[in-house]
Amino acid sequence: MPQPLTALGHHTRIDPLPAEQAASLRQALGQPGAAGDVTVVVDGTSFRLPDAALAAVQDVLRRLAQGDGVELASAQSWLNTSQAARLAGISQTYLRNLTDAGEIPVTYRGSHRRFLSADVLAWVKRRDATRATAASGQAGQASMPDDAR
Repeated sequence: MPQPLTALGHHTRIDPLPAEQAASLRQALGQPGAAGDVTVVVDGTSFRLPDAALAAVQDVLRRLAQGDGVELASAQSWLNTSQAARLAGISQTYLRNLTDAGEIPVTYRGSHRRFLSADVLAWVKRRDATRATAASGQAGQASMPDDAR
C-alpha cells in the first residue's frame, strides 16, 4: 500500500543519550510491566498516555536506549486538486482560480498542485462567514421600508 504524501511540519532532533543514561533507560524499559504503561508527569500532574501515543513514545524511548538519535516531525496530509475541491464543495476549476488569486495556499510538486486540508478548511470558514454577513445585511435591507433604502 503506498504511503500518503505528507508535509513535515514542526521538526525536533534529539541527540543520542550519553552511554550511562542510555543504559539506565534500557534497564527501566526492561523492567516487568514497563511495556504496558508509560506515565508522564507534567508540572506535577501525572498523565497516563493513551494507547495511541503509548507505542510511539515507547519506540522513541527504545531507540534512545539503544544509543540512537531520534528526529521527530509532525506530518500533515497533502490533498490533490480533486480532493481539495471535494472538501471545499467547489469545482476544480474554481479551486485553481482561487489559488491563482492567492485565496488558498498551494504547493507545487512538479506541475501538480497540493493543498493542506487545514488551508482548504480555513478558506471554507472564511467563505461561510462572508456569506453569513452578506445574508444578514440583505435581510436587514429587505425589512426596511422602500423610502428608507
